[in-house]
Formats: sequence, structure tokens, C-alpha cells
Amino acid sequence: MLKWALIFLVISLITGFLGFSGVSAATATIAKVLFAIALIIFLIFLVLALTAGSLVF
Repeated sequence: MLKWALIFLVISLITGFLGFSGVSAATATIAKVLFAIALIIFLIFLVLALTAGSLVF
């Protein structure tokens, strides 16, 4: 998912450089959303890993 966020970021930068502001804004928004989802998933797995590591049977 982070890979797709980086791809959309690069597309946004290229289209912004070429003057396609509408496409650039849309792809930048998609990149932000994908990055936020990837960050949330990472934090969930980090909390799960820390709590699973601290359990003692």
C-alpha cells in the first residue's frame, strides 16, 4: 500500500510539473489517503506486536 502511495505521489509531482493541476490535486489526495491507511495499519500491527510480546503464560 505504501508502494501505491509513492507511485501516486510521483504521478502527482510529474503532472504538477507539466501543468495538469486537476490531475495533480486528485493524485495527491489519493497518495495522502493511501499513506494514512498504511500508517494506521502499521500502528495497529505495532501495538499488537508489543502486546503479544509482553504476554507471559
